[in-house]
Amino acid sequence: MGATLARTALGLELEPQFNEPYLSTSLQDFWGRRWNLMVTSILRPTVYDPIIPICTRIFGRWAPVPGVVLTFVVSGLMHELMFYHITRVDPTWEVMWFFVLHGICTALEVILKKALTDRCRLHPWVSRPLTIGFVVVTGFWLFFPKFLRNGVDVKAIAEFRSLVDFVQNNMKL
Repeated sequence: MGATLARTALGLELEPQFNEPYLSTSLQDFWGRRWNLMVTSILRPTVYDPIIPICTRIFGRWAPVPGVVLTFVVSGLMHELMFYHITRVDPTWEVMWFFVLHGICTALEVILKKALTDRCRLHPWVSRPLTIGFVVVTGFWLFFPKFLRNGVDVKAIAEFRSLVDFVQNNMKL
Protein backbone atom coordinates (compact mmCIF):
# COMPACT_ATOMS: atom_id res chain seq x y z
CA MET A 1 0.00 0.00 0.00
CA GLY A 2 2.83 2.41 0.84
CA ALA A 3 4.65 1.56 -2.38
CA THR A 4 1.48 2.25 -4.38
CA LEU A 5 1.03 5.60 -2.63
CA ALA A 6 4.68 6.56 -3.25
CA ARG A 7 4.44 5.55 -6.91
CA THR A 8 1.17 7.43 -7.46
CA ALA A 9 1.85 10.59 -5.46
CA LEU A 10 5.59 10.99 -5.93
CA GLY A 11 6.46 8.88 -8.95
CA LEU A 12 8.86 6.75 -6.88
CA GLU A 13 9.40 3.04 -7.39
CA LEU A 14 10.16 1.31 -4.09
CA GLU A 15 11.67 -2.11 -3.47
CA PRO A 16 8.98 -4.71 -2.71
CA GLN A 17 8.63 -5.38 1.02
CA PHE A 18 6.90 -8.72 0.69
CA ASN A 19 7.19 -11.66 -1.69
CA GLU A 20 3.94 -13.61 -1.46
CA PRO A 21 4.37 -14.63 2.20
CA TYR A 22 1.22 -16.78 2.02
CA LEU A 23 3.26 -19.18 -0.19
CA SER A 24 5.89 -19.79 2.51
CA THR A 25 6.76 -23.45 2.95
CA SER A 26 8.84 -23.01 6.11
CA LEU A 27 9.75 -20.44 8.73
CA GLN A 28 13.11 -19.96 6.98
CA ASP A 29 11.24 -19.24 3.76
CA PHE A 30 8.77 -16.90 5.50
CA TRP A 31 11.30 -14.82 7.46
CA GLY A 32 14.26 -15.01 5.07
CA ARG A 33 12.69 -14.66 1.64
CA ARG A 34 9.10 -13.49 1.87
CA TRP A 35 8.27 -11.26 4.87
CA ASN A 36 9.50 -7.70 5.48
CA LEU A 37 12.38 -7.95 3.04
CA MET A 38 13.83 -4.59 4.04
CA VAL A 39 14.38 -5.77 7.61
CA THR A 40 15.83 -9.05 6.34
CA SER A 41 18.26 -7.10 4.17
CA ILE A 42 19.33 -5.09 7.24
CA LEU A 43 19.55 -7.89 9.84
CA ARG A 44 21.42 -10.37 7.64
CA PRO A 45 24.55 -8.21 7.06
CA THR A 46 24.50 -6.44 10.44
CA VAL A 47 23.68 -9.31 12.82
CA TYR A 48 23.64 -12.76 11.19
CA ASP A 49 26.68 -12.54 8.87
CA PRO A 50 29.07 -11.14 11.54
CA ILE A 51 27.96 -13.79 14.07
CA ILE A 52 28.51 -16.77 11.75
CA PRO A 53 32.36 -16.75 11.73
CA ILE A 54 32.40 -16.64 15.53
CA CYS A 55 29.80 -19.38 15.79
CA THR A 56 31.61 -21.49 13.19
CA ARG A 57 34.70 -21.68 15.43
CA ILE A 58 32.53 -22.87 18.32
CA PHE A 59 29.75 -24.90 16.68
CA GLY A 60 31.20 -25.90 13.30
CA ARG A 61 28.57 -26.80 10.73
CA TRP A 62 25.85 -25.92 13.26
CA ALA A 63 26.89 -22.24 13.31
CA PRO A 64 23.64 -21.09 11.66
CA VAL A 65 21.65 -22.30 14.68
CA PRO A 66 22.87 -19.71 17.23
CA GLY A 67 23.17 -17.17 14.40
CA VAL A 68 19.47 -17.51 13.63
CA VAL A 69 18.42 -17.35 17.29
CA LEU A 70 20.56 -14.28 18.01
CA THR A 71 19.22 -12.51 14.92
CA PHE A 72 15.65 -13.09 16.11
CA VAL A 73 16.60 -11.85 19.60
CA VAL A 74 17.89 -8.60 18.07
CA SER A 75 14.70 -8.28 16.02
CA GLY A 76 12.61 -8.84 19.15
CA LEU A 77 14.52 -6.16 21.06
CA MET A 78 14.09 -3.72 18.17
CA HIS A 79 10.33 -4.40 18.05
CA GLU A 80 10.03 -3.85 21.81
CA LEU A 81 11.92 -0.57 21.42
CA MET A 82 9.65 0.54 18.55
CA PHE A 83 6.50 -0.35 20.50
CA TYR A 84 7.78 1.57 23.51
CA HIS A 85 8.47 4.58 21.28
CA ILE A 86 4.96 4.38 19.78
CA THR A 87 2.99 3.68 22.97
CA ARG A 88 5.21 4.98 25.81
CA VAL A 89 4.08 1.90 27.76
CA ASP A 90 6.68 -0.22 29.57
CA PRO A 91 7.57 -3.43 27.72
CA THR A 92 5.65 -6.59 28.58
CA TRP A 93 8.12 -8.66 26.52
CA GLU A 94 5.38 -10.57 24.68
CA VAL A 95 6.73 -9.35 21.36
CA MET A 96 10.25 -10.34 22.39
CA TRP A 97 9.01 -13.84 23.23
CA PHE A 98 7.28 -14.01 19.84
CA PHE A 99 10.63 -13.45 18.13
CA VAL A 100 12.55 -15.74 20.51
CA LEU A 101 10.02 -18.50 19.83
CA HIS A 102 10.28 -17.97 16.08
CA GLY A 103 14.08 -17.92 16.31
CA ILE A 104 14.16 -21.20 18.23
CA CYS A 105 11.66 -22.84 15.86
CA THR A 106 13.55 -21.59 12.80
CA ALA A 107 16.79 -22.93 14.32
CA LEU A 108 15.10 -26.30 14.96
CA GLU A 109 14.01 -26.26 11.33
CA VAL A 110 17.66 -25.72 10.28
CA ILE A 111 18.73 -28.65 12.49
CA LEU A 112 16.03 -30.95 11.11
CA LYS A 113 16.83 -30.04 7.51
CA LYS A 114 20.55 -30.75 8.07
CA ALA A 115 19.84 -34.02 9.89
CA LEU A 116 17.26 -35.33 7.44
CA THR A 117 18.82 -33.81 4.30
CA ASP A 118 16.32 -34.55 1.52
CA ARG A 119 14.89 -37.77 2.96
CA CYS A 120 11.83 -36.15 4.45
CA ARG A 121 10.29 -33.11 2.78
CA LEU A 122 6.70 -32.13 3.33
CA HIS A 123 4.59 -31.38 0.29
CA PRO A 124 3.85 -27.63 -0.05
CA TRP A 125 0.15 -28.36 0.44
CA VAL A 126 1.08 -29.52 3.94
CA SER A 127 3.99 -27.20 4.75
CA ARG A 128 2.27 -23.96 3.66
CA PRO A 129 -0.72 -24.20 6.01
CA LEU A 130 1.53 -25.42 8.84
CA THR A 131 3.89 -22.47 8.38
CA ILE A 132 1.21 -19.79 8.00
CA GLY A 133 -0.86 -21.37 10.77
CA PHE A 134 2.12 -21.23 13.15
CA VAL A 135 2.84 -17.59 12.29
CA VAL A 136 -0.82 -16.58 12.68
CA VAL A 137 -1.44 -18.48 15.93
CA THR A 138 1.75 -17.25 17.61
CA GLY A 139 1.08 -13.75 16.28
CA PHE A 140 -2.37 -13.63 17.86
CA TRP A 141 -0.97 -15.14 21.06
CA LEU A 142 2.18 -13.00 21.54
CA PHE A 143 2.49 -10.23 18.93
CA PHE A 144 -0.88 -8.56 18.39
CA PRO A 145 -2.22 -8.33 21.98
CA LYS A 146 0.23 -5.53 22.79
CA PHE A 147 -1.03 -3.59 19.75
CA LEU A 148 -4.66 -4.00 20.69
CA ARG A 149 -4.23 -3.28 24.42
CA ASN A 150 -2.53 0.01 23.63
CA GLY A 151 -4.82 1.13 20.79
CA VAL A 152 -2.09 1.07 18.14
CA ASP A 153 -4.64 -0.16 15.60
CA VAL A 154 -6.91 2.84 16.27
CA LYS A 155 -3.96 5.26 16.13
CA ALA A 156 -2.75 3.77 12.83
CA ILE A 157 -6.19 4.09 11.23
CA ALA A 158 -6.47 7.71 12.41
CA GLU A 159 -3.00 8.51 11.02
CA PHE A 160 -3.84 6.87 7.70
CA ARG A 161 -7.07 8.89 7.53
CA SER A 162 -5.06 12.07 8.18
CA LEU A 163 -2.65 11.13 5.39
CA VAL A 164 -5.52 10.52 2.96
CA ASP A 165 -7.07 13.88 3.91
CA PHE A 166 -3.72 15.63 3.42
CA VAL A 167 -3.19 14.05 0.00
CA GLN A 168 -6.74 14.86 -1.11
CA ASN A 169 -6.51 18.47 0.08
CA ASN A 170 -2.98 19.23 -1.13
CA MET A 171 -2.33 17.07 -4.16
CA LYS A 172 -5.52 17.94 -6.05
CA LEU A 173 -6.20 14.33 -7.05
